[in-house]
Amino acid sequence: MLASTSTRLLCRRFVPHQHQPRRNEVLRQLNHRTFVSSTLQTLGDGFLDLAVAIPYPQSLPPYSGTIILVTVVSRLFITVPFSIWAKRRQWKAEDVVVPELKQERPQLYKKVLADMHKDKFRGNEDEARMEFEKRMRPTLKAKQRELFAKHGCSPTATMLIPMASQLPLFVGTSMLFSRLSQHPTVFDSESFLTLTSLSHSDPTLTLPIVLGLITLANVESSRWFMSADALERERKVSQWTAEKRAKGHTVLQPKKIIQSSMRLFSIGRILIAAMVPGSVQLYWVTSATFGLLQTWVLDYWDSRRPRVVTTEADQKPESSKSSPASPSPRSPKKQGK
Repeated sequence: MLASTSTRLLCRRFVPHQHQPRRNEVLRQLNHRTFVSSTLQTLGDGFLDLAVAIPYPQSLPPYSGTIILVTVVSRLFITVPFSIWAKRRQWKAEDVVVPELKQERPQLYKKVLADMHKDKFRGNEDEARMEFEKRMRPTLKAKQRELFAKHGCSPTATMLIPMASQLPLFVGTSMLFSRLSQHPTVFDSESFLTLTSLSHSDPTLTLPIVLGLITLANVESSRWFMSADALERERKVSQWTAEKRAKGHTVLQPKKIIQSSMRLFSIGRILIAAMVPGSVQLYWVTSATFGLLQTWVLDYWDSRRPRVVTTEADQKPESSKSSPASPSPRSPKKQGK
């Protein structure tokens, strides 16, 4: 009897400790939710106070005007600096890394041929050329990565950091306006454009469709400010790609893959925008419009800057250069004999 009682007491004593980690995890989740909720509440109160304090003209509704103002100011001071930083890194890659890589290419050719001679490669002309291309491709990529690291213009960071700076702002602001649109809310009393209320979705779907068109325009307008040299390089790349595919080779074009994905995203964005409150729709349309204008300005700036003069041979696609015309890849075969 005493043993049974002692066992029950021990079980009661240690059961709470068994569930202690789960309880701590639940508390952490509750604290996180409380922090996010309190932060959104503080920002929401500040937004409403700002909307009331700004002396807008009577023709502009205060809350809609403040949504547009907050969007423009946040994009101007948070995302634009990162976009300019990325554009300058892109220019450094074009003006410094690419010319240096072209200067290093003959030495890399000789090194690959020397390695093939050292390995006593034997084969016919086609086999020698394929082996040369197989070895030359990773050699060029390794040298390119080395030059990117040397000059601090890695394309991965150039592409990801501006996106990483925009995503938290976009998600956080969308959450803020979505919370402010929950009932009861002062957004019920204000209409703007085709929105009967900022707390309800656009019944005409005008803003979601405009959002999709602006996103699509941002994709398609990338060619509007391209220089003649850039258009000529793109034409040669397309011609080279068609020739490779005609021979049965698989050629991936990341730029076109991204563009096709963005076109599909434009359609998907219409469907998503149709389900969010009008305040979020207005924020998304304003942000997309700002992004489109920013793209135009940066592309125009890029088209007007002085560029490094390249010869016609330098304008060939990189992959076609890895197929050597000189020196001939047959030389390893002769040395092997």
